[in-house]
Amino acid sequence: MRPDSHPDLSGRHAVVTGAARGLGASIARRLAQAGARVCLADVRREDGEKTCAALAMDGHDTRFVHLDVRDADAVAAAVEDLEQDGWPVGILVNNAAVDVTKPIEHLTAVEVTRVVTTNLLGPMYMCLAVYRRMVARGDGHIVNILSTASRRTWTEAGPYAASKTGLRAFTHTLFQEAQRDCPGIGITGVMAGGMETPFITERFPDADTSKLQHPDIVADAVLCALSVPPTSAMPEVVIVPRNEPSWP
Repeated sequence: MRPDSHPDLSGRHAVVTGAARGLGASIARRLAQAGARVCLADVRREDGEKTCAALAMDGHDTRFVHLDVRDADAVAAAVEDLEQDGWPVGILVNNAAVDVTKPIEHLTAVEVTRVVTTNLLGPMYMCLAVYRRMVARGDGHIVNILSTASRRTWTEAGPYAASKTGLRAFTHTLFQEAQRDCPGIGITGVMAGGMETPFITERFPDADTSKLQHPDIVADAVLCALSVPPTSAMPEVVIVPRNEPSWP
């Protein structure tokens, strides 16, 4: 999607979790280029503030919130603070995610809890804080970043696959409830294949990056979902590299 083909998001307020780097930073940049005011939320304060400052230098209206999505109280407080500060969340992109690449027999309870709480409970906490406000206003759009692991898993990815499968089920349920509660609300799951981001390259430094897609491609899929007219819906979209091994 070329920058000149972005949907016009002028006047919209967006929150992107895990926005300090990688896919989250790409999504935040695409939203800002489309005219949205973007709040970047992340546990990585230094990286997040740098990304936010770079977007501001390009003339975009952005802010950074230091947020751990695993903390339900912190999530609720952050959204309330944004609302009180004239930042009604009209677009939420749940992107924050972690993984631990280990055989199940070597996993610890702490590692499992971290993955599942970040990848599944975190987005659910964000939706709890935002969805009812969207219903009250009569519009909004929530995008949950899924993974091909929610359709087909592989070894050493047990907690990650479980968390993304759960998030996909939650997203489908939320879509059905939004259809009932408020037709002005869009719910989309973006199922992404492998990307050339720190999420992959830091854990697999020898990965063949030629087989990975650029995060901007997935960010464009998010913009595509946001461009669907209110008379239609895009409950799920799949975007994978041409030679993605985990699809179909």
